[in-house]
Parts: sequence; structure tokens; C-alpha cells
Amino acid sequence: MYLTWISIIASLLMGAAGLLIFIFAVKKDYFRNIEDAKYQVFWSELEELVESSQEELRNEHGEEKHRK
Repeated sequence: MYLTWISIIASLLMGAAGLLIFIFAVKKDYFRNIEDAKYQVFWSELEELVESSQEELRNEHGEEKHRK
């Protein structure tokens, strides 16, 4: 019976901690723009692709100038 009370108290404390963390996150405005996170990943990958393709184009144009 002693272990049952310990587990009940532990679960209540963990639930209270989760609730406090949630309240803290809401007050600090962490949930302001949830959708933005997935677009940040997308745009960073897109920027890398654009930069690499521009670099390849510069290399191709540079080689053409040297050949002439």
C-alpha cells in the first residue's frame, strides 16, 4: 500500500509539473506561431538549393569564358 501512495503522489507531481510548464510556455508566447517552424526548415533547404545551383551556374559561365 505504501508504494501505491508513492506512485500516486509521483504521478500528481509530474502532472502538476507538466501543467506548470504548459502555463509558462503560453505566458512566454511560445505557441504564437506554431506553423512557422515547418516553413523555416523548408526555406533553409530551399536557400541551400538555390545557392548551390547559382554556384554551379557561375562555375559553368566561368569555364566558358576561360575557353574562349
